[in-house]
Amino acid sequence: MQFTEVEFQDKLPIDGYGAGFFRVGGKVYEGAVLLLPNSVAPWGGYEDASPLLALKVDVLFIGTGAETAHIPKHLREALEAAQIGVEPMASPAACRTYNVLLAEGRRVAVALLPV
Repeated sequence: MQFTEVEFQDKLPIDGYGAGFFRVGGKVYEGAVLLLPNSVAPWGGYEDASPLLALKVDVLFIGTGAETAHIPKHLREALEAAQIGVEPMASPAACRTYNVLLAEGRRVAVALLPV
């Protein structure tokens, strides 16, 4: 089997995470963040729906922290009304899944609550 190193080109992968932070493209961001292939921004959590509703992506992953949890009903309904596919999962899983789809060139975003 031959392994090939993943190349993200000009995209920003998630390099790591820890208690209260995420490392994206080599830079550390404290607290909740919203990532797109070419940008990182602070995210205000479940009550901060406006930046999520403006996304033009195929799928939005929401990292719910250390454990998988349901997102609030109002947020899910708003995203569905905006025709944005949403997948909540634990933040570590959301980081990994985001990186895989990012490497495939997919239109993807992730909103992450820290672990």
